[in-house]
Amino acid sequence: MTKAPPEGEPLSGFAIGVTAARRHEELAALLERRGARVVVAPAIRLVPLTDDAALLHVTKQCVTEPLDYVVVTTGIGLRAWLETADGWGLHDDLVEALRDVRILTRGPKARGAIRRAGLVEQWSPPSESCDEVLDHLLARDVAGRRVAVQLYGQPLPDFTGALRRAGAEVIEIPVYRWSRTEDSTPLRRLVGQAVAGTVDAIAFTSAPAVAATLAVAAEDGLEEALVESLRTHVVAACVGPVTAQTLVARGVPTVQPERARIGALVRAIISDLPRRRARRIRVRGHA
Repeated sequence: MTKAPPEGEPLSGFAIGVTAARRHEELAALLERRGARVVVAPAIRLVPLTDDAALLHVTKQCVTEPLDYVVVTTGIGLRAWLETADGWGLHDDLVEALRDVRILTRGPKARGAIRRAGLVEQWSPPSESCDEVLDHLLARDVAGRRVAVQLYGQPLPDFTGALRRAGAEVIEIPVYRWSRTEDSTPLRRLVGQAVAGTVDAIAFTSAPAVAATLAVAAEDGLEEALVESLRTHVVAACVGPVTAQTLVARGVPTVQPERARIGALVRAIISDLPRRRARRIRVRGHA
């Protein structure tokens, strides 16, 4: 009979892949502390756009042409924007320009970054969802309004397109972008392990990480096999609905925490993984 997991180690005996780029060490440590064997395989990397001409152009626009709304989607994005503006000698001008703008923040991290910059947000959704921010804006008639939207690593065509169709002038702020990791070997190994069934779960903390993992699998001819593994015997743990969207569209059941936080994701894995993946043996009427 196998021994019960040590007290405080509910993930003992389970192998979990971590695809996070930022804070992967923190996520791995939290899982290992609960007894898991962690396979670290970052899928993406964050690339700052400090020399990007487009960012300089739209920053000058925000400084010289009055805005009506600014949507701040991530704390790291706002900090990077202000730091980059500082390098161009535009930091103080940008902060001053934002003082009279109605600022909407997607969640508490973005809200905290706004306040640390000495600014005040007008509104933030309880769901931390871009969809709810969009609904809030559209309900206020944005026709003829100038709306700046801070992107978070990729375009937001549904969000910005809806605003433009409603008559708004949209200024997209491309502060950073996500890119594939330079060495995809660890991620390829993780995909192979998932297909072979030697990992029990894969944790995803961003939609670009999901896309990169599927892309690497496709390059090796394993995309359909990976998706089938995630549908059947490998748990896909996603930090939130935006991250899970692509997988859900392909029929993959996902585990998601109530709040999009790394700690909450770990708790969701602890709650779900033993129930779904633990092997139970009956001996003399006992499990």
